[in-house]
Amino acid sequence: METYKNPLTPDEEKELLTRMEQKDPEARRLLIEHNLRLVAHIVKKYCQSDKDIDELISIGTIGLIKAINTFKTDKGSRIATYASKCIENEILMFLRSEKKRSHEISLNEPIGTDKEGNVISLIDIIEGSNEDYASKWDLDRNVKWIYENINDVLSPRELYIIKKRYGLYGTEEIPQRILAKELNISRSYVSRIEKKALQKLKTAIEKQ
Repeated sequence: METYKNPLTPDEEKELLTRMEQKDPEARRLLIEHNLRLVAHIVKKYCQSDKDIDELISIGTIGLIKAINTFKTDKGSRIATYASKCIENEILMFLRSEKKRSHEISLNEPIGTDKEGNVISLIDIIEGSNEDYASKWDLDRNVKWIYENINDVLSPRELYIIKKRYGLYGTEEIPQRILAKELNISRSYVSRIEKKALQKLKTAIEKQ
C-alpha cells in the first residue's frame, strides 16, 4: 500500500478548514491528502484480499471527500472523527450493494403482486401480455443471462427504478409515487423510465 502523508495537527487542520471556508481549493486538496491514511486504516477492516484494496480505497476516498465537504467546524470535533463514520458508511453501502448484486436472479421468483393481488414474477414482466417467451427459451440459460447482463443492459437509473419498483435483490417494492418523490422527478417520468427499461430487457433477451 502506498505511503500516505502524516495526519494534520489540530492547528494545521483548523487553518486549512478556515481556508476551505474561504473557497480555497488548495486547502480542500490538502485536507483530503492528509486524511487518506485514515481511509487506508479503515479499509483494512473490510478488505478480504489484495485485489479488493484499490477498489475499497477509492470507495472510502469518496466517503472522505463527502465528509470534508459537509464537515461543520462548530461541531467541536476533529475531521477524523466525523470522516471515519462517513468512510465506513460508504464502504458498507458498497459492500451491501455488491452482496445483493451477487445473488442470482430467478425469473420465476415472486417479486410482488399486481393490482388484483395476483403474485407476479420477473418473467411475467418480461413476457408481456401477448408473447410466450418461456416456450422459446431455455429457462435456465436465460436466468443465467439475466443475472450476468442486467447491469449492462440497463442504465444505473433504470436499474435502480426496476429494482425498487419490483423488489429485486431483496429490496422493498416501492410504488411509483414514492419512488418519484425519492428521485425528485414526476411520477409519469418514473413510469416512462420503467417502461423503457422493461422494453430494453425484452429486446436484449430476444437478441441473445
